[in-house]
Amino acid sequence: MRAVLCNGFHGIEALSIGEAAEPRPGADEVLIDVHAASVSFADHLMICGGYQKRPALPYVPGMDAAGVVVACGENVQRFRPGDRVACSAWFGSLAERMTAKASDSARLPENVDFVVGSTIQHGYLTAWYALVDRARLQAGETVLVTGAAGGVGLACVEIAHLLGARVIAAVGSAAKVSVVREYGADEVIDYSSQDVRERVKALTGGEGLDICFENVGGTLFATLARIMRWNGRLMPIGFAGGEVPSVSMNLPLLKNYSIVGVFTGAWTERFPDEAARAADNIAAWVGEGKLRPHIDRVLPLERADEAMNAIAQRTVQGRIVLQVR
Repeated sequence: MRAVLCNGFHGIEALSIGEAAEPRPGADEVLIDVHAASVSFADHLMICGGYQKRPALPYVPGMDAAGVVVACGENVQRFRPGDRVACSAWFGSLAERMTAKASDSARLPENVDFVVGSTIQHGYLTAWYALVDRARLQAGETVLVTGAAGGVGLACVEIAHLLGARVIAAVGSAAKVSVVREYGADEVIDYSSQDVRERVKALTGGEGLDICFENVGGTLFATLARIMRWNGRLMPIGFAGGEVPSVSMNLPLLKNYSIVGVFTGAWTERFPDEAARAADNIAAWVGEGKLRPHIDRVLPLERADEAMNAIAQRTVQGRIVLQVR
């Protein structure tokens, strides 16, 4: 089958288009004809060797996809051949066929096309798990999202807004302000030109943040660690800036706030039934128009390197989708 292949953990130059063996579904998996696959920062991190997992080489990158079930493992009850699904796996989506656990798949509403469907699982499930399960977000709380114009960040802005939060979106350039406002941000901070600490203090009357969904790491994380509210929740999601931060533990001590880890992939493996219910709920919200995944652009599968490069340059708003069929 036609696929994007990663031949080494040294970035975009390791990618090529070639032929890969068709995968076979395990007992708890479905085999999917992939119609569209979206590309994320985690995909780029993995091909560079910086992610938690390193598949055996060569491997097919890509976590998120949408398509049609063609076969089911013997233990699968949720789906049958012919079902339209949004799905995710640690890798394998940038190909004509992929396998995914049934618990990592959700039935795609008929009014949602495959391009949109391919953006649902990774970004929105991460936002859901962080805000609903880990942070226990309450309506009226103030949520700050860094990297807010990216796929995961924008999903978090949208879900936080839908759940009744006051949302502050932090972005890395003025070009990203309009899209986060469109998706529900009440306030926007451009950390390329504004003092984040002073802006947060001004926007919260000096009280600080109830919840911080932090994608960037480095000095930005360190700054935000100093402006959390009493009983706040500071959540490290990723480190797109390249630097894994550390925290002086007197800060959460004095403010009585929590540092709450969010690793969605581990959650879906440990609690597959919970994750499946959340994924079904998210897909239903997309079908009802409550969530509107933002598509930056659609490219053919052969231009996967271009998609990865755009992610590396941090110019993507929402998701880039690769059209497979």
